[in-house]
Amino acid sequence: MDTVTNSFVEKSKEILQDNLVGVYLHGSAVMGCYNPAKSDIDLIVVVKNAIEDKVKKSFMDMVVELNSKGPAKGIEMSIVKQSVCKPFVYPTPFELHFSVAHLDWYGKNPDDYVLKMKGEDKDLAAHFTIINHRGKCLYGASIKDIFADVPVQDFIDSIWNDIAEAEEEITDNPMYIILNLSRVLAYLKDGLVLSKKEGGEWALKNVHERYHSLIQDALIEYAEDRNISYDTNLAKDYAKYMVGEIASEKNK
Repeated sequence: MDTVTNSFVEKSKEILQDNLVGVYLHGSAVMGCYNPAKSDIDLIVVVKNAIEDKVKKSFMDMVVELNSKGPAKGIEMSIVKQSVCKPFVYPTPFELHFSVAHLDWYGKNPDDYVLKMKGEDKDLAAHFTIINHRGKCLYGASIKDIFADVPVQDFIDSIWNDIAEAEEEITDNPMYIILNLSRVLAYLKDGLVLSKKEGGEWALKNVHERYHSLIQDALIEYAEDRNISYDTNLAKDYAKYMVGEIASEKNK
């Protein structure tokens, strides 16, 4: 992972030059649970000013090349302007975004991608919160100088937005959603900013024991490169229960 992140920083400096404010790492890589078979590399790039399309194209070519050398889930990154980080703007505007879900689009029509991949992303409130609590500055200005605290209501809205459809989605991605629901509830109940692994461990102590086998299975899959067969009915029941608990805490 260090080889990829080091290359990302050096190439970002070359491409963005004086416009680059800093590069910041968040996600599993800073939370002690990075697994190359299950994790991606989560990066936020902060710039002073908007980026021209030709610079975005150069940046995307670099990211796509590095993505092929990264972990199984690749790189996920967003470029944002410094002005939206402090004071924090929500929903947060971004200049450019990439994840492996967009590889085909960029590969088939890079000009269209560069033109359209700009907007607002509620997920950035959660990413910035993790940067503030657990993140690492890979290059540039310090985290405390660049990122304001994310208001609690913005963070709650961001994480709610991520899990609101969990009951329908849990059968498609059970491991992720089981652990994600756990860490969302841990934040709302105890104010804890946790990784998915830490969220699952918290849930084993704080969520009804009828779901413990499900949570343990998700923790095993997350930690090891093996597939787990989940009890679909139990998973849906868990999602319904957790979304209800989260909604209750959210509305207090």
